[in-house]
Amino acid sequence: MINQKQNGIEQTIIDFVEATVQNGMIDSIDRIYVTNRLVELLGKESISMMEPSQELPSSLNLLDEFINYAIAENLIEDLPSSKDVYGAKLMNIITPFPSEINQNFWEAYKSGQKKATDLYYELSKQTNYIKTREIAKNIEYTHETEYGELQITINLSKPEKDPKEIAKARQKTTRYPECALCMENEGYEGHLTHPGRANHRIIRMDVSGEEWGFQYSPYAYYNEHAIFLSREHREMNVGIQAIENLLDILTTLPHYFVGSNAGLPIVGGSILSHDHYQGGRHTFPLEEAEEEYTFNLTNYPNINASIIKWPMSVIRLTASDKKELTQAADFVMTRWEKYSDESVGIFAETGGTPHNAVTPIARRKGKDFELDLVLRNNRTSEEFPDGIFHPHPPVQHIKKENIGLIEVMGLAILPPRLKSELQEVRNYLLKRANEIDPIHLQWADEIKEAHAVTEETVESIVEEAVGEVFLQVLKDAGVFKRDRAGIRAFKKFINELADE
Repeated sequence: MINQKQNGIEQTIIDFVEATVQNGMIDSIDRIYVTNRLVELLGKESISMMEPSQELPSSLNLLDEFINYAIAENLIEDLPSSKDVYGAKLMNIITPFPSEINQNFWEAYKSGQKKATDLYYELSKQTNYIKTREIAKNIEYTHETEYGELQITINLSKPEKDPKEIAKARQKTTRYPECALCMENEGYEGHLTHPGRANHRIIRMDVSGEEWGFQYSPYAYYNEHAIFLSREHREMNVGIQAIENLLDILTTLPHYFVGSNAGLPIVGGSILSHDHYQGGRHTFPLEEAEEEYTFNLTNYPNINASIIKWPMSVIRLTASDKKELTQAADFVMTRWEKYSDESVGIFAETGGTPHNAVTPIARRKGKDFELDLVLRNNRTSEEFPDGIFHPHPPVQHIKKENIGLIEVMGLAILPPRLKSELQEVRNYLLKRANEIDPIHLQWADEIKEAHAVTEETVESIVEEAVGEVFLQVLKDAGVFKRDRAGIRAFKKFINELADE
């Protein structure tokens, strides 16, 4: 039995090396080196040389065989974190050094920006840094609204924590790397509380005269989901420098969009401790939303300014001159930072604590730079302790988490619990045996009252209902509501901008 198992893993090694030669990940001259590195990592001392299989499995399927073997041989524990770390170590063997990847990227860049990012994106998938198979598990669909098609996803890609991991994680106290975005993650092995990053590589780029990193997100939420991060570990500061940085990134990668979470808790991102932005090659609903009306900024005559028809409050600035666009954006952001309107519950600060912030999103339209400034406010109250401009209790059974950059643009990132919970909702609607969570019961009854639910329609009815909840989430997060009072208040703010 043992010999059969040993022969099996030896064949897997041979097949993996052959597969990576054929897909161009390694040169044929590297066969012996890669073979020996795999032999060592799999706890062996030798290997019987044999012919590759006639029909080669994919390198990712062969990676699974390595991991299963390592568990069976007690080389690693059967825990998600252990498999993640070990898998990254195995793929690191075929992943080039950062210097080579950077050299190849900037050499390809000379022939075209898209060629460079295509090369880097493909490499990140081939080395399993981007978890393509896990991402494919996500549930995705669109929902038509008066603001355009919203994009809905239930995120199933990230593995759930095992209780054993949670217990062991309490014993871990290491603070290296300082956070998940630090460049020190490049090549870092990982452990129970930190993902495996042995196969992680970062492109170095100049952003406004500073060294920054460009990488992809392992569990991408959309096409070519990119992250841009400062070399220095410092807190996010979403001011004029951030706008300069976004526009500079677009100068380097004009086929991408790039945006920043707001720099305050509740309305900001999950990692405010490290200066970073997100970008990629994806068209979000906000980009396609129509102009509602235009206005002029007196001191910035070359800026096209407009309000966008969107559930949240969005000012769009467009210009070909980066410097003037940056100055105009700074003007709007500075005025918003200090702006209050008690009639609609907007206070710039209370007790010395600032509340107003902006989520900026930039993209190219030919020679022009297009910049969306989404107005945010993170004030809380007794009635809304999670945030006044945050998903309110009636929608929190679907989405309770903060509304960040991606959701602002119209892409819902919904929690994995909903896959099973919504199935129970469907069972309830069809009067089948069910274990519907009480948090969904009132919502499900409202759906039942509004629709004649059948086996054929239940799927689309529930999807539509979830889409309507996400639309309400965005409305809750909007600082100027879409009612008469909110529209009047928004125009008042715009008039003040135009008059200065």
